Amino acid sequence: MINPLRGMKDLMFEDAQRFNHIIDTASRVAQRYGYSYIETPILEETALFKRSVGDSSDIVTKEMYQFEDKGGNDVCMRPEGTAGVVRAFISAKLDRQPVKQKFFYFGPMFRYERPQKGRLREFHQFGCESFGEASVYEDFTIIIMISQIFKELGIGFDLLINSLGCPACMPPYRKNLVSYLNNIKADLCSDCNRRIETNPIRVLDCKNETCQSLLSDSPKLINNLCEECESDFDQLRKLLDEAGIAYTVDTNLVRGLDYYNKTAFEFVSNEIGAQSAIAGGGRYDKLVEFLDGKPTPAVGFAIGIERIMELVKMPESQKEGYYMGAMVPDAVEKILLLAAQKRSSDKVTVEYASKGFKSHMKGADKSHARYAVLIGEDELANGTVWIKDLESKEEKTLPLADI
Repeated sequence: MINPLRGMKDLMFEDAQRFNHIIDTASRVAQRYGYSYIETPILEETALFKRSVGDSSDIVTKEMYQFEDKGGNDVCMRPEGTAGVVRAFISAKLDRQPVKQKFFYFGPMFRYERPQKGRLREFHQFGCESFGEASVYEDFTIIIMISQIFKELGIGFDLLINSLGCPACMPPYRKNLVSYLNNIKADLCSDCNRRIETNPIRVLDCKNETCQSLLSDSPKLINNLCEECESDFDQLRKLLDEAGIAYTVDTNLVRGLDYYNKTAFEFVSNEIGAQSAIAGGGRYDKLVEFLDGKPTPAVGFAIGIERIMELVKMPESQKEGYYMGAMVPDAVEKILLLAAQKRSSDKVTVEYASKGFKSHMKGADKSHARYAVLIGEDELANGTVWIKDLESKEEKTLPLADI
């Protein structure tokens, strides 16, 4: 027997229903906020992710499914969604148009890492990307949208926010941080020592408890913001306060990708163990330009579908559609033709074998149908059907043409 690869999982039955419910709910909310659907390829040039996510990120250094295809191209399976959407935005020359663009997407991502609860090698994300709006009002609106998605899914959360500054804030802060890290580098893990040389702000993202304790007194970027970044962050906090959205300022929140600037945020849950982040994102005003597009402000987020699956409160199952069955062999073809007709507008479950009344009623119950429709010997002779409303329990016999 051939089993799924490690870290890959089949999706069916109740899990598939839950998955679709999450996607449907998030898509519906995103469309209310003016987002349109975009689909990008699963396979992209490796250079796209190295240039956007960053050579020093764990995704690039450890986790990408990267290979050379038969044409000699260096490609990889997408490890995250934003870079592909930005590439599509530039490829379609939307960066050269004055119109603001908003896209939502969902689909599989791939990272080679140790599988654990809520973290697979093939996983799924729902995300949104907004291009062309520099105002912190858009940051606020996106956070409100995520809050609305989780509210409609019945998920509780805590919100963490931070500001990562801009090119004006970062150089002096980076210098102070590197000086601090060099004094404690002997006690930091090997990943942190590597990051000191490549991207020191990523040290703050280390999950090692020893490293986190050593970083408690490190310089904080939020205390070194320029006037514009500080004003935007103050405005974001003011709007969240007025909207009644509780949050915590986490000065070590830097996200795992190199392209973020200014606003960064995470939605976390204490109900899923150590992997507590269920959504995250922020502003990335330089990424379009960095990938050879015209300078375009942008902000976005992604929700980890597997992370929230067990947290989602499913709506009560509603009875819908028809269950159709024959009680004599000669009625089977009548049932098949009737089902084909009704399927133009309704969900229909058909039992091909002729069965007794009790067997059909058990089948109707299992199918969660609203109506049971049966043709027996009398109905076949008279050109009628027997129909029962399985909620109201009302029964009646109708001409076949009236069903």
